Amino acid sequence: MSGDPSQFNLLDYFLGEERLRQIGYRTAFEFRGGRITYSELRDEVDHLARLIRRCGVNEGGRVALLLYDSPEFIACFLGAVSIGAVCVPINTFLPADDVEFILSDSGARLLIIESDLEDTMNPTAESAHRPTMLKVDTRTGTCVEQRDSDLAASGPCVERAVTTRETPAFLLYTSGSTGTPKGVLHLHGSIPFTVESYAASVLHLTSEDRVFSSSRMFFAYGLGNSLSFPLAAGATVILEPERMSAERLAKFIEDRNPTVFFGVPGVYLSLLEYRWSGGRVDLSGVRLCVSAGEALPAKISEDWQREFGLTILDGIGSTEMLHIFISNREGNSRSGSSGTVVEGYEARLVDDSGAEVGANELGNLWVRGDSAMAGYWNLPDLTEQTISDGWVRTGDIYRRDEAGFFHHIGRSDDCFKSRGMWVSPIEVESVLISHESVSEAAVVSSIDENGLATALAYVVIRQGEPSVALGDEICKFAGSRLPKYKVPSRIEFINEMPRTSTGKIQRYKLRAEGLRSKSGGSDD
Repeated sequence: MSGDPSQFNLLDYFLGEERLRQIGYRTAFEFRGGRITYSELRDEVDHLARLIRRCGVNEGGRVALLLYDSPEFIACFLGAVSIGAVCVPINTFLPADDVEFILSDSGARLLIIESDLEDTMNPTAESAHRPTMLKVDTRTGTCVEQRDSDLAASGPCVERAVTTRETPAFLLYTSGSTGTPKGVLHLHGSIPFTVESYAASVLHLTSEDRVFSSSRMFFAYGLGNSLSFPLAAGATVILEPERMSAERLAKFIEDRNPTVFFGVPGVYLSLLEYRWSGGRVDLSGVRLCVSAGEALPAKISEDWQREFGLTILDGIGSTEMLHIFISNREGNSRSGSSGTVVEGYEARLVDDSGAEVGANELGNLWVRGDSAMAGYWNLPDLTEQTISDGWVRTGDIYRRDEAGFFHHIGRSDDCFKSRGMWVSPIEVESVLISHESVSEAAVVSSIDENGLATALAYVVIRQGEPSVALGDEICKFAGSRLPKYKVPSRIEFINEMPRTSTGKIQRYKLRAEGLRSKSGGSDD
Protein backbone atom coordinates (compact mmCIF):
# COMPACT_ATOMS: atom_id res chain seq x y z
CA MET A 1 0.00 0.00 0.00
CA SER A 2 1.10 3.58 -0.53
CA GLY A 3 2.06 6.05 2.15
CA ASP A 4 -1.37 7.67 2.04
CA PRO A 5 -2.33 8.03 5.74
CA SER A 6 -6.00 7.55 4.90
CA GLN A 7 -5.28 4.02 3.68
CA PHE A 8 -5.54 1.25 6.26
CA ASN A 9 -5.61 -2.53 6.08
CA LEU A 10 -5.86 -4.97 8.97
CA LEU A 11 -3.09 -7.13 7.52
CA ASP A 12 -0.63 -4.22 7.71
CA TYR A 13 -1.87 -3.40 11.19
CA PHE A 14 -0.99 -6.84 12.51
CA LEU A 15 1.67 -8.16 10.13
CA GLY A 16 3.15 -5.24 8.21
CA GLU A 17 6.81 -5.30 7.24
CA GLU A 18 7.90 -2.95 10.02
CA ARG A 19 6.08 -5.02 12.67
CA LEU A 20 7.56 -8.25 11.37
CA ARG A 21 11.05 -6.81 11.69
CA GLN A 22 10.27 -6.39 15.39
CA ILE A 23 8.23 -9.51 16.22
CA GLY A 24 8.57 -11.86 13.24
CA TYR A 25 10.71 -14.33 15.18
CA ARG A 26 8.28 -14.53 18.10
CA THR A 27 5.77 -17.36 18.55
CA ALA A 28 2.32 -16.25 17.41
CA PHE A 29 0.50 -19.54 18.10
CA GLU A 30 0.84 -22.81 19.90
CA PHE A 31 -1.43 -25.37 18.27
CA ARG A 32 -1.59 -29.17 18.34
CA GLY A 33 1.90 -29.43 19.83
CA GLY A 34 3.50 -27.08 17.29
CA ARG A 35 4.56 -23.44 17.18
CA ILE A 36 4.04 -20.85 14.46
CA THR A 37 5.97 -17.58 14.37
CA TYR A 38 4.58 -14.24 13.25
CA SER A 39 6.68 -14.45 10.05
CA GLU A 40 5.30 -17.91 9.32
CA LEU A 41 1.78 -16.61 9.93
CA ARG A 42 2.35 -13.84 7.39
CA ASP A 43 3.50 -16.43 4.82
CA GLU A 44 0.33 -18.45 5.45
CA VAL A 45 -1.85 -15.33 5.10
CA ASP A 46 -0.27 -14.52 1.73
CA HIS A 47 -0.74 -18.13 0.62
CA LEU A 48 -4.43 -18.15 1.54
CA ALA A 49 -5.02 -14.71 0.03
CA ARG A 50 -3.83 -16.15 -3.29
CA LEU A 51 -6.14 -19.15 -2.91
CA ILE A 52 -9.11 -16.91 -2.10
CA ARG A 53 -8.41 -14.70 -5.09
CA ARG A 54 -8.08 -17.74 -7.38
CA CYS A 55 -11.50 -18.90 -6.19
CA GLY A 56 -12.94 -15.79 -7.85
CA VAL A 57 -13.41 -13.55 -4.82
CA ASN A 58 -12.99 -9.85 -5.53
CA GLU A 59 -13.14 -6.74 -3.38
CA GLY A 60 -16.39 -6.65 -1.41
CA GLY A 61 -17.05 -10.35 -1.99
CA ARG A 62 -17.96 -12.40 1.05
CA VAL A 63 -15.78 -15.26 2.28
CA ALA A 64 -17.47 -17.52 4.85
CA LEU A 65 -15.37 -19.48 7.37
CA LEU A 66 -16.70 -22.65 8.96
CA LEU A 67 -13.47 -23.45 10.78
CA TYR A 68 -12.32 -24.49 14.23
CA ASP A 69 -10.07 -22.20 16.25
CA SER A 70 -6.75 -22.67 14.47
CA PRO A 71 -3.95 -20.76 12.75
CA GLU A 72 -5.82 -21.43 9.50
CA PHE A 73 -8.85 -19.54 10.82
CA ILE A 74 -6.72 -16.46 11.50
CA ALA A 75 -4.80 -16.77 8.23
CA CYS A 76 -8.05 -17.07 6.26
CA PHE A 77 -9.57 -14.12 8.13
CA LEU A 78 -6.59 -11.85 7.47
CA GLY A 79 -6.12 -13.19 3.96
CA ALA A 80 -9.70 -12.34 3.05
CA VAL A 81 -9.70 -8.81 4.47
CA SER A 82 -6.26 -8.10 2.96
CA ILE A 83 -7.71 -8.31 -0.56
CA GLY A 84 -10.75 -6.21 0.37
CA ALA A 85 -13.17 -9.12 0.82
CA VAL A 86 -15.64 -9.35 3.72
CA CYS A 87 -14.99 -12.29 6.05
CA VAL A 88 -17.99 -14.13 7.53
CA PRO A 89 -17.04 -16.43 10.44
CA ILE A 90 -19.75 -19.02 11.16
CA ASN A 91 -20.38 -20.86 14.41
CA THR A 92 -19.30 -24.48 13.90
CA PHE A 93 -21.99 -25.66 16.35
CA LEU A 94 -24.91 -24.25 14.34
CA PRO A 95 -27.40 -26.63 12.73
CA ALA A 96 -27.25 -26.98 8.96
CA ASP A 97 -30.32 -24.79 8.37
CA ASP A 98 -28.75 -21.85 10.21
CA VAL A 99 -25.49 -22.27 8.29
CA GLU A 100 -27.40 -22.30 5.02
CA PHE A 101 -29.30 -19.18 6.06
CA ILE A 102 -26.07 -17.31 6.80
CA LEU A 103 -24.50 -18.38 3.51
CA SER A 104 -27.59 -17.22 1.63
CA ASP A 105 -28.12 -14.02 3.61
CA SER A 106 -24.49 -12.93 3.33
CA GLY A 107 -24.24 -13.88 -0.33
CA ALA A 108 -20.95 -15.67 0.34
CA ARG A 109 -18.95 -16.32 -2.83
CA LEU A 110 -16.62 -18.79 -1.10
CA LEU A 111 -16.97 -21.12 1.89
CA ILE A 112 -13.77 -22.29 3.57
CA ILE A 113 -14.83 -25.29 5.62
CA GLU A 114 -13.30 -27.91 7.89
CA SER A 115 -13.11 -31.12 5.90
CA ASP A 116 -14.87 -33.04 8.69
CA LEU A 117 -17.75 -30.53 8.76
CA GLU A 118 -18.72 -30.96 5.11
CA ASP A 119 -21.16 -33.74 6.01
CA THR A 120 -23.06 -31.33 8.29
CA MET A 121 -24.10 -29.21 5.32
CA ASN A 122 -27.69 -29.52 4.17
CA PRO A 123 -27.65 -31.57 0.93
CA THR A 124 -31.14 -30.34 -0.01
CA ALA A 125 -30.18 -26.65 0.03
CA GLU A 126 -30.86 -24.80 -3.19
CA SER A 127 -27.81 -24.85 -5.44
CA ALA A 128 -28.33 -21.15 -6.22
CA HIS A 129 -27.16 -20.36 -2.69
CA ARG A 130 -24.21 -22.76 -2.70
CA PRO A 131 -20.86 -20.95 -2.78
CA THR A 132 -17.59 -22.37 -4.03
CA MET A 133 -16.24 -24.65 -1.30
CA LEU A 134 -12.63 -24.88 -0.19
CA LYS A 135 -11.94 -27.62 2.35
CA VAL A 136 -9.31 -27.25 5.06
CA ASP A 137 -7.98 -29.87 7.45
CA THR A 138 -6.71 -27.95 10.48
CA ARG A 139 -5.26 -31.16 11.91
CA THR A 140 -2.65 -31.10 9.15
CA GLY A 141 -2.83 -27.41 8.24
CA THR A 142 -3.57 -28.11 4.58
CA CYS A 143 -6.17 -27.14 2.01
CA VAL A 144 -7.51 -30.47 0.80
CA GLU A 145 -8.27 -29.27 -2.73
CA GLN A 146 -4.91 -27.70 -3.44
CA ARG A 147 -3.14 -31.01 -3.95
CA ASP A 148 -3.02 -31.82 -7.68
CA SER A 149 -5.42 -29.00 -8.53
CA ASP A 150 -5.46 -25.63 -10.21
CA LEU A 151 -5.98 -24.07 -6.80
CA ALA A 152 -2.34 -24.57 -5.83
CA ALA A 153 -1.24 -21.06 -4.87
CA SER A 154 2.33 -19.93 -5.17
CA GLY A 155 4.24 -16.98 -6.52
CA PRO A 156 4.27 -13.32 -5.49
CA CYS A 157 1.95 -11.88 -2.87
CA VAL A 158 -1.49 -10.81 -3.95
CA GLU A 159 -1.62 -7.03 -4.09
CA ARG A 160 -3.65 -5.80 -1.18
CA ALA A 161 -6.78 -3.81 -1.80
CA VAL A 162 -6.78 -0.06 -1.25
CA THR A 163 -8.83 0.03 1.93
CA THR A 164 -9.45 2.53 4.72
CA ARG A 165 -10.71 2.30 8.28
CA GLU A 166 -14.22 2.73 6.81
CA THR A 167 -13.99 -0.23 4.42
CA PRO A 168 -16.20 -3.24 5.30
CA ALA A 169 -14.07 -6.06 6.71
CA PHE A 170 -16.19 -8.74 8.38
CA LEU A 171 -19.72 -9.87 9.21
CA LEU A 172 -20.48 -11.49 12.57
CA TYR A 173 -23.84 -13.18 12.93
CA THR A 174 -25.66 -12.99 16.25
CA SER A 175 -26.48 -16.28 17.93
CA GLY A 176 -30.14 -16.02 16.99
CA SER A 177 -31.28 -17.38 20.36
CA THR A 178 -34.66 -15.70 20.04
CA GLY A 179 -34.97 -15.34 16.30
CA THR A 180 -33.26 -15.43 12.92
CA PRO A 181 -29.50 -14.69 13.05
CA LYS A 182 -28.61 -11.12 12.08
CA GLY A 183 -25.42 -10.13 10.31
CA VAL A 184 -23.47 -7.36 12.04
CA LEU A 185 -21.10 -5.50 9.71
CA HIS A 186 -17.77 -4.20 11.01
CA LEU A 187 -15.09 -2.15 9.29
CA HIS A 188 -11.30 -2.30 9.07
CA GLY A 189 -11.09 0.35 11.78
CA SER A 190 -13.32 -1.47 14.28
CA ILE A 191 -10.67 -3.87 15.59
CA PRO A 192 -7.93 -1.24 16.15
CA PHE A 193 -10.35 0.83 18.20
CA THR A 194 -11.02 -2.08 20.57
CA VAL A 195 -7.26 -2.59 20.89
CA GLU A 196 -6.64 1.08 21.61
CA SER A 197 -9.47 1.29 24.13
CA TYR A 198 -10.28 -1.94 26.00
CA ALA A 199 -7.02 -3.82 25.46
CA ALA A 200 -4.90 -0.80 26.32
CA SER A 201 -6.79 0.28 29.44
CA VAL A 202 -7.86 -3.10 30.86
CA LEU A 203 -5.68 -5.95 29.61
CA HIS A 204 -2.24 -4.32 29.36
CA LEU A 205 -0.99 -7.25 27.27
CA THR A 206 2.71 -7.52 26.44
CA SER A 207 4.67 -9.71 24.07
CA GLU A 208 5.50 -11.94 27.06
CA ASP A 209 1.85 -12.90 27.63
CA ARG A 210 0.40 -16.26 26.75
CA VAL A 211 -3.33 -15.95 25.98
CA PHE A 212 -6.03 -18.61 26.05
CA SER A 213 -9.75 -18.09 25.42
CA SER A 214 -12.39 -20.77 25.99
CA SER A 215 -14.73 -18.71 23.75
CA ARG A 216 -14.28 -19.31 20.03
CA MET A 217 -13.21 -16.85 17.36
CA PHE A 218 -16.49 -17.00 15.46
CA PHE A 219 -17.90 -14.97 18.38
CA ALA A 220 -17.07 -11.28 18.77
CA TYR A 221 -15.71 -11.93 22.28
CA GLY A 222 -13.45 -14.77 21.15
CA LEU A 223 -12.28 -12.90 18.03
CA GLY A 224 -10.89 -10.14 20.22
CA ASN A 225 -9.45 -12.54 22.77
CA SER A 226 -7.57 -14.82 20.36
CA LEU A 227 -6.90 -12.57 17.38
CA SER A 228 -7.16 -8.82 17.90
CA PHE A 229 -5.57 -8.29 21.29
CA PRO A 230 -2.71 -10.82 21.37
CA LEU A 231 -1.65 -10.17 17.76
CA ALA A 232 -1.58 -6.43 18.38
CA ALA A 233 0.63 -7.01 21.43
CA GLY A 234 2.90 -9.57 19.78
CA ALA A 235 1.83 -12.12 22.40
CA THR A 236 1.45 -15.90 22.03
CA VAL A 237 -2.02 -17.35 21.49
CA ILE A 238 -2.76 -20.86 22.73
CA LEU A 239 -5.37 -22.41 20.44
CA GLU A 240 -7.52 -25.44 21.19
CA PRO A 241 -10.33 -26.44 18.80
CA GLU A 242 -12.04 -29.02 21.01
CA ARG A 243 -14.68 -28.45 23.67
CA MET A 244 -13.30 -29.37 27.07
CA SER A 245 -14.76 -30.68 30.30
CA ALA A 246 -13.78 -28.90 33.50
CA GLU A 247 -11.29 -31.67 34.23
CA ARG A 248 -9.63 -31.41 30.84
CA LEU A 249 -9.67 -27.61 30.91
CA ALA A 250 -7.95 -27.58 34.30
CA LYS A 251 -5.26 -29.95 32.98
CA PHE A 252 -4.91 -27.86 29.81
CA ILE A 253 -4.36 -24.65 31.79
CA GLU A 254 -1.80 -26.33 34.04
CA ASP A 255 0.10 -27.85 31.09
CA ARG A 256 -0.01 -24.86 28.71
CA ASN A 257 0.46 -22.20 31.38
CA PRO A 258 -1.48 -19.20 29.99
CA THR A 259 -0.96 -15.87 31.72
CA VAL A 260 -4.31 -14.46 30.56
CA PHE A 261 -7.51 -16.52 30.55
CA PHE A 262 -10.83 -15.50 28.95
CA GLY A 263 -14.02 -17.35 29.85
CA VAL A 264 -17.74 -17.01 30.42
CA PRO A 265 -19.50 -17.38 33.80
CA GLY A 266 -20.43 -21.02 33.17
CA VAL A 267 -16.78 -21.95 32.56
CA TYR A 268 -15.64 -20.32 35.80
CA LEU A 269 -18.43 -22.11 37.70
CA SER A 270 -17.45 -25.47 36.20
CA LEU A 271 -13.82 -25.03 37.30
CA LEU A 272 -14.92 -24.05 40.80
CA GLU A 273 -17.16 -27.09 41.13
CA TYR A 274 -14.40 -29.34 39.80
CA ARG A 275 -12.10 -27.90 42.47
CA TRP A 276 -14.72 -28.41 45.19
CA SER A 277 -15.15 -32.03 44.10
CA GLY A 278 -11.45 -32.64 44.79
CA GLY A 279 -10.06 -31.94 41.33
CA ARG A 280 -6.72 -30.23 40.79
CA VAL A 281 -6.94 -26.68 39.40
CA ASP A 282 -3.54 -24.96 39.23
CA LEU A 283 -3.74 -21.31 38.14
CA SER A 284 -0.33 -20.30 39.43
CA GLY A 285 0.75 -19.01 36.03
CA VAL A 286 -2.39 -16.94 35.39
CA ARG A 287 -2.16 -13.21 36.07
CA LEU A 288 -5.50 -12.10 34.61
CA CYS A 289 -8.98 -13.63 34.30
CA VAL A 290 -11.69 -12.01 32.16
CA SER A 291 -15.40 -12.81 31.85
CA ALA A 292 -18.09 -11.64 29.44
CA GLY A 293 -21.02 -13.07 27.49
CA GLU A 294 -23.48 -12.63 30.35
CA ALA A 295 -23.36 -11.03 33.78
CA LEU A 296 -20.99 -12.75 36.21
CA PRO A 297 -22.85 -13.52 39.46
CA ALA A 298 -21.22 -11.99 42.52
CA LYS A 299 -21.03 -15.39 44.23
CA ILE A 300 -18.91 -16.89 41.43
CA SER A 301 -16.63 -13.86 41.51
CA GLU A 302 -16.24 -14.03 45.28
CA ASP A 303 -15.74 -17.81 45.33
CA TRP A 304 -13.07 -17.51 42.62
CA GLN A 305 -11.23 -14.81 44.55
CA ARG A 306 -11.32 -16.91 47.70
CA GLU A 307 -10.22 -20.14 46.02
CA PHE A 308 -7.51 -18.81 43.71
CA GLY A 309 -6.66 -15.30 44.88
CA LEU A 310 -7.55 -13.92 41.45
CA THR A 311 -10.11 -11.27 40.52
CA ILE A 312 -12.27 -12.02 37.49
CA LEU A 313 -12.63 -8.84 35.46
CA ASP A 314 -16.25 -8.96 34.36
CA GLY A 315 -17.46 -6.71 31.57
CA ILE A 316 -20.20 -6.21 29.03
CA GLY A 317 -19.74 -6.15 25.30
CA SER A 318 -21.87 -7.03 22.29
CA THR A 319 -21.56 -8.17 18.71
CA GLU A 320 -22.82 -4.74 17.67
CA MET A 321 -19.97 -3.01 19.57
CA LEU A 322 -17.49 -5.81 18.75
CA HIS A 323 -16.06 -6.22 22.25
CA ILE A 324 -16.23 -5.02 25.87
CA PHE A 325 -17.11 -1.36 26.48
CA ILE A 326 -17.84 -1.44 30.23
CA SER A 327 -15.43 -3.36 32.43
CA ASN A 328 -13.96 -3.92 35.85
CA ARG A 329 -10.23 -3.36 36.17
CA GLU A 330 -7.42 -4.64 38.31
CA GLY A 331 -7.50 -2.62 41.52
CA ASN A 332 -10.85 -1.07 40.62
CA SER A 333 -13.56 -3.71 40.54
CA ARG A 334 -16.80 -4.56 42.31
CA SER A 335 -18.19 -8.09 42.32
CA GLY A 336 -21.66 -8.25 40.86
CA SER A 337 -21.06 -5.23 38.62
CA SER A 338 -19.99 -4.87 34.99
CA GLY A 339 -17.52 -2.16 35.99
CA THR A 340 -17.08 1.34 34.61
CA VAL A 341 -17.01 2.76 31.09
CA VAL A 342 -13.92 1.81 29.09
CA GLU A 343 -11.79 4.69 27.83
CA GLY A 344 -12.88 5.81 24.37
CA TYR A 345 -16.53 4.87 24.87
CA GLU A 346 -19.54 6.76 26.16
CA ALA A 347 -22.50 5.16 27.92
CA ARG A 348 -25.79 6.54 29.13
CA LEU A 349 -28.89 5.18 30.85
CA VAL A 350 -32.20 6.51 29.59
CA ASP A 351 -35.88 5.93 30.27
CA ASP A 352 -38.34 4.93 27.59
CA SER A 353 -38.68 8.55 26.48
CA GLY A 354 -34.92 8.91 25.99
CA ALA A 355 -34.34 11.08 29.08
CA GLU A 356 -31.30 10.21 31.19
CA VAL A 357 -31.96 8.66 34.59
CA GLY A 358 -30.20 9.42 37.86
CA ALA A 359 -27.88 7.35 40.03
CA ASN A 360 -29.30 3.96 41.09
CA GLU A 361 -32.30 4.36 38.78
CA LEU A 362 -33.03 1.74 36.14
CA GLY A 363 -32.47 2.72 32.54
CA ASN A 364 -31.93 1.41 29.03
CA LEU A 365 -28.23 1.21 28.19
CA TRP A 366 -27.04 3.16 25.16
CA VAL A 367 -23.39 3.17 24.16
CA ARG A 368 -21.27 5.04 21.63
CA GLY A 369 -17.76 4.38 20.30
CA ASP A 370 -15.82 3.89 17.07
CA SER A 371 -16.07 0.09 17.21
CA ALA A 372 -19.84 0.29 16.67
CA MET A 373 -21.21 -1.71 13.77
CA ALA A 374 -21.80 -0.09 10.42
CA GLY A 375 -25.24 -1.68 10.52
CA TYR A 376 -27.17 -4.93 10.24
CA TRP A 377 -26.64 -6.69 6.93
CA ASN A 378 -29.63 -6.17 4.62
CA LEU A 379 -31.74 -4.86 7.54
CA PRO A 380 -31.88 -1.07 7.16
CA ASP A 381 -35.03 -0.63 9.25
CA LEU A 382 -33.58 -2.55 12.20
CA THR A 383 -30.33 -0.61 11.84
CA GLU A 384 -32.25 2.66 12.06
CA GLN A 385 -34.12 1.42 15.15
CA THR A 386 -30.89 0.39 16.86
CA ILE A 387 -28.53 3.29 16.04
CA SER A 388 -29.42 6.93 16.67
CA ASP A 389 -26.84 9.72 16.30
CA GLY A 390 -24.08 7.17 16.84
CA TRP A 391 -25.70 5.74 20.00
CA VAL A 392 -26.34 2.00 19.91
CA ARG A 393 -29.33 0.75 21.88
CA THR A 394 -28.03 -2.41 23.55
CA GLY A 395 -31.34 -3.84 24.80
CA ASP A 396 -29.90 -4.12 28.33
CA ILE A 397 -31.35 -2.65 31.52
CA TYR A 398 -28.78 -1.27 33.96
CA ARG A 399 -28.38 0.93 36.98
CA ARG A 400 -25.31 3.04 37.68
CA ASP A 401 -24.25 3.63 41.28
CA GLU A 402 -22.74 6.80 42.72
CA ALA A 403 -19.20 5.61 41.97
CA GLY A 404 -19.96 5.06 38.28
CA PHE A 405 -20.16 1.24 38.40
CA PHE A 406 -22.79 -0.28 36.13
CA HIS A 407 -24.99 -3.09 37.48
CA HIS A 408 -26.77 -5.37 35.01
CA ILE A 409 -30.48 -5.80 35.72
CA GLY A 410 -31.30 -7.90 32.68
CA ARG A 411 -32.26 -7.78 29.06
CA SER A 412 -35.22 -5.55 28.37
CA ASP A 413 -37.27 -8.59 27.37
CA ASP A 414 -36.19 -10.59 30.47
CA CYS A 415 -37.37 -8.17 33.16
CA PHE A 416 -41.01 -8.45 34.21
CA LYS A 417 -43.49 -7.15 36.75
CA SER A 418 -44.86 -9.03 39.74
CA ARG A 419 -47.55 -7.36 41.83
CA GLY A 420 -46.96 -4.23 39.78
CA MET A 421 -43.25 -4.05 40.66
CA TRP A 422 -40.30 -4.71 38.38
CA VAL A 423 -38.36 -7.92 38.96
CA SER A 424 -34.77 -8.36 37.77
CA PRO A 425 -34.06 -12.07 37.10
CA ILE A 426 -30.35 -11.51 37.74
CA GLU A 427 -30.97 -10.09 41.23
CA VAL A 428 -33.14 -13.06 42.24
CA GLU A 429 -30.75 -15.57 40.67
CA SER A 430 -27.79 -14.16 42.58
CA VAL A 431 -29.67 -14.81 45.83
CA LEU A 432 -30.71 -18.32 44.82
CA ILE A 433 -27.19 -19.46 43.90
CA SER A 434 -25.90 -18.29 47.27
CA HIS A 435 -27.88 -21.21 48.78
CA GLU A 436 -25.49 -24.08 49.46
CA SER A 437 -27.51 -26.59 47.44
CA VAL A 438 -27.94 -24.46 44.29
CA SER A 439 -25.44 -24.60 41.45
CA GLU A 440 -27.35 -22.57 38.85
CA ALA A 441 -30.63 -20.70 38.72
CA ALA A 442 -32.71 -18.97 36.07
CA VAL A 443 -35.75 -16.85 36.91
CA VAL A 444 -38.54 -16.14 34.42
CA SER A 445 -42.03 -14.69 34.47
CA SER A 446 -45.00 -17.00 34.97
CA ILE A 447 -48.54 -16.89 36.34
CA ASP A 448 -49.83 -18.18 39.65
CA GLU A 449 -53.02 -20.11 40.39
CA ASN A 450 -54.96 -16.82 40.36
CA GLY A 451 -53.69 -15.86 36.93
CA LEU A 452 -51.40 -13.15 38.34
CA ALA A 453 -47.83 -12.49 37.25
CA THR A 454 -45.21 -14.13 39.44
CA ALA A 455 -41.59 -15.28 39.43
CA LEU A 456 -40.71 -18.88 38.59
CA ALA A 457 -37.23 -20.26 39.26
CA TYR A 458 -35.52 -23.12 37.46
CA VAL A 459 -32.73 -24.58 39.56
CA VAL A 460 -29.83 -26.98 39.03
CA ILE A 461 -28.77 -28.39 42.39
CA ARG A 462 -25.22 -29.04 43.51
CA GLN A 463 -25.98 -31.57 46.19
CA GLY A 464 -28.93 -33.50 47.58
CA GLU A 465 -32.01 -34.72 45.75
CA PRO A 466 -34.80 -32.62 44.21
CA SER A 467 -37.80 -32.56 46.52
CA VAL A 468 -40.73 -30.42 47.58
CA ALA A 469 -38.97 -29.87 50.90
CA LEU A 470 -35.81 -28.60 49.22
CA GLY A 471 -37.85 -26.29 46.99
CA ASP A 472 -39.63 -24.89 50.04
CA GLU A 473 -36.29 -24.41 51.79
CA ILE A 474 -34.85 -22.50 48.83
CA CYS A 475 -37.94 -20.27 48.63
CA LYS A 476 -37.73 -19.58 52.36
CA PHE A 477 -34.04 -18.75 51.96
CA ALA A 478 -34.88 -16.30 49.15
CA GLY A 479 -37.69 -14.80 51.20
CA SER A 480 -35.26 -13.88 53.97
CA ARG A 481 -33.20 -11.82 51.52
CA LEU A 482 -35.69 -10.42 49.00
CA PRO A 483 -38.95 -8.44 49.02
CA LYS A 484 -41.93 -10.79 48.86
CA TYR A 485 -42.90 -9.86 45.30
CA LYS A 486 -39.45 -10.98 44.05
CA VAL A 487 -39.53 -14.39 45.73
CA PRO A 488 -40.27 -17.22 43.28
CA SER A 489 -43.72 -18.72 43.76
CA ARG A 490 -42.30 -22.12 42.92
CA ILE A 491 -39.06 -23.92 42.16
CA GLU A 492 -38.64 -26.28 39.23
CA PHE A 493 -35.61 -28.59 39.33
CA ILE A 494 -33.82 -29.35 36.05
CA ASN A 495 -30.63 -31.25 35.21
CA GLU A 496 -29.06 -28.50 33.11
CA MET A 497 -29.86 -25.07 31.72
CA PRO A 498 -30.75 -24.61 28.05
CA ARG A 499 -28.00 -22.46 26.57
CA THR A 500 -27.02 -20.80 23.33
CA SER A 501 -23.75 -21.80 21.70
CA THR A 502 -22.23 -18.73 23.42
CA GLY A 503 -23.14 -20.15 26.82
CA LYS A 504 -26.01 -17.76 27.59
CA ILE A 505 -29.08 -19.17 29.32
CA GLN A 506 -32.07 -19.29 26.97
CA ARG A 507 -34.69 -17.89 29.31
CA TYR A 508 -37.26 -17.73 26.54
CA LYS A 509 -37.27 -21.53 26.41
CA LEU A 510 -37.81 -21.69 30.16
CA ARG A 511 -40.61 -19.13 29.96
CA ALA A 512 -42.31 -21.19 27.28
CA GLU A 513 -41.89 -24.37 29.32
CA GLY A 514 -43.27 -22.68 32.45
CA LEU A 515 -46.36 -21.43 30.66
CA ARG A 516 -46.85 -24.79 28.93
CA SER A 517 -46.68 -26.76 32.19
CA LYS A 518 -48.93 -24.26 33.97
CA SER A 519 -51.59 -24.59 31.29
CA GLY A 520 -51.36 -28.38 31.41
CA GLY A 521 -49.95 -28.65 27.90
CA SER A 522 -48.00 -31.63 26.69
CA ASP A 523 -45.48 -32.41 24.01
CA ASP A 524 -47.13 -35.78 23.41
